[in-house]
Amino acid sequence: MRPRLVVDYGLAKRAALAELRSGSLTRDDACDAHPYLLRAARYHGEPAGERCPVCRHEPLTHVTYVYGDELGRYAGRVKAAAELAEMDREYGEFRVYVVEVCQSCAWNHLAKSYVLGHGEQGPER
Repeated sequence: MRPRLVVDYGLAKRAALAELRSGSLTRDDACDAHPYLLRAARYHGEPAGERCPVCRHEPLTHVTYVYGDELGRYAGRVKAAAELAEMDREYGEFRVYVVEVCQSCAWNHLAKSYVLGHGEQGPER
């Protein structure tokens, strides 16, 4: 599995955290995860390996979503990292979005996105 067209949103995250610390962004605006995202983090998320940069209480959770024309009804669903390898072999191209979520304070931020797939156009699904 070789991700391509990788976009790391670390600079945007640092900017949001700087706005939060300076007071130009309120905690309510920064920690506004949708209830569905919090539920996805609880039941389908994977440990991110770092603590929340806002509340510093809980470890962050990564929630991974997949989108692509070939995915049909599977587009927009949460997938585990282990499932991505199988999808990489099965589909020609799809985009993966990884969102970091704190289940304690509801901080959420798009961490990265990338494209996976074997690169060949598949049959219409």
